Amino acid sequence: MPAYCVNKNAQSNGDHEVHDLSAGCAYEPAQANRLALGFHGNCLSAVRAASNYHQQVNGCYYCARACHTG
Repeated sequence: MPAYCVNKNAQSNGDHEVHDLSAGCAYEPAQANRLALGFHGNCLSAVRAASNYHQQVNGCYYCARACHTG
């Protein structure tokens, strides 16, 4: 099961992106800007967990594409 994090900093559109840390994504936030979400079986579960911390969340296009809404 991969570990996920959410970026503490929102993008210009207000999204806080969820990242799969096992994917080696080039767009992962810096360590200081990550909020650990723990281990999840899929990105949908991780996005739900991130919504407990941020109102507007989205999966990363590159490492959590199944949860990226555009």
